Amino acid sequence: MPGKRVTMQDIADACGLSRNTVSKAFNGRGAVPAATRALILKKAEELGYGFPSAEKTPRSQGEEKTIALLTCNLPVDYHFGTYFTTAFTDQISRSGYTLKLFEISREELRQKKLPPQLIPGQIAGIVGIEMFDADYLDMLCALNIPTIMIDSPIRTSQELMACDFVTMENANAVAALIRGLAAAGAKNVGFVGDRAHCGSFNERWGGFVLGLTRAGLPVREEICILAEDQSPYNDADWLIGQLNAMPFLPDAFVCANDYLAIHLMNALKKKGLSIPKDIMITGFDGTAQSALVDPALTTVQIPSLEIGRMAADILLARIRNPEMPYHWTHVKTTPVWRESTRTLV
Repeated sequence: MPGKRVTMQDIADACGLSRNTVSKAFNGRGAVPAATRALILKKAEELGYGFPSAEKTPRSQGEEKTIALLTCNLPVDYHFGTYFTTAFTDQISRSGYTLKLFEISREELRQKKLPPQLIPGQIAGIVGIEMFDADYLDMLCALNIPTIMIDSPIRTSQELMACDFVTMENANAVAALIRGLAAAGAKNVGFVGDRAHCGSFNERWGGFVLGLTRAGLPVREEICILAEDQSPYNDADWLIGQLNAMPFLPDAFVCANDYLAIHLMNALKKKGLSIPKDIMITGFDGTAQSALVDPALTTVQIPSLEIGRMAADILLARIRNPEMPYHWTHVKTTPVWRESTRTLV
């Protein structure tokens, strides 16, 4: 078919089959008889079909029992992903799958390439965490491998993703924090974190604005720290410089996660301020560290273990039935009030 890109539908029409059957023959995720598969591949070659890299070597049904975890930033302390990974791994192992970790380098991210040791034909599914590059996500979805993302690039709050997606509820939880801070006497509240870093941070910023609006309080970016995520948020002196540049300090800071909140608390203490007497602080994630710092941090608890099990179940269902509608799921979170905020006035 010169001058025209050959599609799976063209192959299906030429073979007298459905497009769904052709798709299953290419990706090896359906019960297609060997003779039918051979017919489809032969016709595809005759028509000049351009196989994506994931389809050059069709997979045999039942051969792949590995799920690839892709990440640009391996979750460690201060991150809900630590518990998520434990629960996810346990759940998929019950169905006979193993999890293999692949860290995506900056160069691979820039070039939109898979790690060389990741062979698509040997992978049954993909789970992505801390993967916030929208173009890279598009590349992964085009592989036609069952994929689920935990959190997402900021763009996906406005555009649909061609994969499954599980994240925590963000906006209403932060709005609830604002309501509590206002009831405790806060008149000016600042936000800490890169609101464009990822989908969840952007939703938390949205909840921050929503909460202030509902409380009749102003949104004042001059008392926020909104620098890019690569900025040295873990450097107390850098944070003090950000605080000193503000026209005045707010009554409270809402931080995009516990990691940012705990480092901000250290900077405020170094500056000689008392928490919560001078400034109240809240975080997000419900990490173990949030309960151990002094004072204990008010945060939002993410049900990490439940999200891990849920994500595994969705991905396993996708592997069994690639044609089912995509799931985009927000899981309820819960504010946890501790000593870094004052009691209600």
